[in-house]
Amino acid sequence: MFLTLLLPYFLGNFYRPFLAVVAGDLSQELNLDAAGLASLQAAFLLAFALTQVPVALMLDRVGPLRILILSLVAAVAGGVLLCVSFQSWQAMLAMTLLGAGFSPVMMAGFYFIGRAYPPERFATLSSMLFGLGMLGDPLSGSPLTFAVETFGWRPTMLGMAACTGFSLLLVVIVLRDPPRIGAPGGKISALDATRQIFAIRSLWFLVPIGFISYAPVAAVRGLWIAPYMEQVHGYSAHDVGLAATVMGLAFALGAVLYAPVNRMLGDAKISVAWGLAVTIVAWIALGLFGGASAALALALLLIAASFGAGAAILLAHTRAFLPAHLVGQGVTMINLLFFVGASLTQWLSGRYVKASEVASIAPDLIYGRLFIAFGVVLAISLAIYLMAPRERAVSGKPQ
Repeated sequence: MFLTLLLPYFLGNFYRPFLAVVAGDLSQELNLDAAGLASLQAAFLLAFALTQVPVALMLDRVGPLRILILSLVAAVAGGVLLCVSFQSWQAMLAMTLLGAGFSPVMMAGFYFIGRAYPPERFATLSSMLFGLGMLGDPLSGSPLTFAVETFGWRPTMLGMAACTGFSLLLVVIVLRDPPRIGAPGGKISALDATRQIFAIRSLWFLVPIGFISYAPVAAVRGLWIAPYMEQVHGYSAHDVGLAATVMGLAFALGAVLYAPVNRMLGDAKISVAWGLAVTIVAWIALGLFGGASAALALALLLIAASFGAGAAILLAHTRAFLPAHLVGQGVTMINLLFFVGASLTQWLSGRYVKASEVASIAPDLIYGRLFIAFGVVLAISLAIYLMAPRERAVSGKPQ
């Protein structure tokens, strides 16, 4: 079961940042500028985020299997459409289908983990799924660059669509819905479940950090690492692909290592808070000093990526406040924030970069200011998060 859930999540993480490598080909063939490319990436993330809404409402009610099958059909269609796109609207539709198609995969995995294992193991097992799945991210770096240079971007992406089709076949053959847990007092509506979740005051302090914690890494790894390293540090396309691969590996490794660190600290809030503090320092240092040295810039990007990979632990913190019958909907609602924030950040950063280029601002200043802004917004959200109750203070009852 684990490998069946892992493969589509792995592929979804490949598709999330792959535009950074094929941006040049898409720009030439579809006549896209920086804002157009950012819009493509934002379409993926926004579709991913918006699909979390029906996923949140249906996961506890209809189970993950039918949701996964329907969504992966959309992902296969999006992958094929991208390969035959010759106009920007076709590519936009393809990215939308891909975003919506891969949206439920991680939450379906977390749902199985949440149902099959005791709550205290949720952080460890979900971090393993999260971290190993994130290895799809570095696949979209140097390996994708090599494949595109060898076969062309369209045949390469068609091959990835075929892999998505194979993952769909595995889901159909292997997975079965876990037993459902009813609400106390009988069945409740989606609206009542949502009201119950919003009534848990402890979750309110997790909303800002959920909204922004993933966004900077998604924006830079998914799009801005290429123009930043090319324009500021003179990287070649091959060097950019390697840098993107290493950044993806750092993110995946960070996600895996969060699990033992969290076990050692024994508190999800402490784990997330310390990781974000390091990430904030890295983004601000990158903005202030990254333009002076390519090695320093890359090192700071790796630190920001690895220490910014605590999403699964943040979801475990969320899980601690939720009664069993609201686990699927509650955790998915927090996961929704990750991708709404990432999509909005992608869109806003694209407009900012385009306006700065029109104003003839030097690239090192453009990206330096962007990175500092990431650090400042993260710091504000972390200050709010620090007011949340600690995980170990929860005793089975929502606060």
